[in-house]
Amino acid sequence: MNQKFIEEAGLTPSEAKIYLSLLEKGSSRAGEISRHTGIHRRSVYDAIERLIQKGLVSYVKTNNRRYYEAADPERLIRLLKEKEDNIKQILPELQLLRKIADEKKEVLFFRGKQAIKTVFDDQIKAGQEVLIFGDAVNVNEIVKYYFPRFDKQRIEKNIKVRMLFDESGRKEKSLKKIPLAEIRFIKKGNKAPVSTNIYSNKVSIIIWEENPRAILIQDQALAKSFKSYFELMWRFAKE
Repeated sequence: MNQKFIEEAGLTPSEAKIYLSLLEKGSSRAGEISRHTGIHRRSVYDAIERLIQKGLVSYVKTNNRRYYEAADPERLIRLLKEKEDNIKQILPELQLLRKIADEKKEVLFFRGKQAIKTVFDDQIKAGQEVLIFGDAVNVNEIVKYYFPRFDKQRIEKNIKVRMLFDESGRKEKSLKKIPLAEIRFIKKGNKAPVSTNIYSNKVSIIIWEENPRAILIQDQALAKSFKSYFELMWRFAKE
């Protein structure tokens, strides 16, 4: 008999050989199993212990000696079924791991006025609502002539923005000129020329200095987390 078939139930070669030996010879002591299989006696004890745990071997004591017996071979079928059931239980987690691995993740860095435009061009390409929070900055003073074209493209694609700024941003007149925008304000206490843009499965963090910098992160879980935070703050903000 090909013991490879037995091993497919999750047995090691030694375990399979011992189990087949017990099926063939019947009730046997460890020394007899060792002589019949050619497996060292110490290894026989170790393998038998594992077979007992798998429910494939049992023993009886006679005159203080152990005689080992093979369980019904149908137990092999049940072992395979148990392995299948165990895999089914963790299958959702395995699929999630694969999905995470398959998702392309990127962290891109940009520096300079020309480079920063790439971040906003990507928002147009994504074509989805953009969520923005941070401090109100007149970006037209930093990146001249770009945002009128950017807003025109947003209008053409009907890309709406929701913007959440510090209360001090109410004084910024340029905000009123932004099309397809819903703006709310919240008191956050500190002020810094930084804005966070969330769209699709991406998060961009922009530092609005004379020589602006940005980090663009593509990560589904991170974007979802930032969106949840934005929605929470949005509910407390004032128009």
